[in-house]
Amino acid sequence: MDIFLSINNREQVIKLPVVPPQFRISTGMKNQVYETISQGEIKLIGLPALSGVAMESFFPVKDYSFVRDRTYSGWEYVEIIEAWKARRIPIRIIITETPINMAVSIERFDYGIQDGSGDVYYTLELSEFKFVKLG
Repeated sequence: MDIFLSINNREQVIKLPVVPPQFRISTGMKNQVYETISQGEIKLIGLPALSGVAMESFFPVKDYSFVRDRTYSGWEYVEIIEAWKARRIPIRIIITETPINMAVSIERFDYGIQDGSGDVYYTLELSEFKFVKLG
């Protein structure tokens, strides 16, 4: 399994160098509960809420044998993702060997050094982005 992030129809693509040991997809519904006089609470089933993806891993500085892509190193990944955030346009996440291929926005990107290796550990939270259809 590989995870790819890209921007603007593959203008720039990142293949995560270290696949997270796990990732989580969150889905939900926008259901509404109403209080009635004669029946108490009733629920109306709404439309699906935006999906989310959360993952944690690290961007290596050293050349480990398990690294899947060596295009960038450590802080270069951080610089790219921060630049994408600044552009304020959706990105795409594709997770091979799964049906996940969706446009997303970056909701949260936390990163820093957690051991003496110099590797950059991160948490990335993404939220589904739906393109507005006019007409």
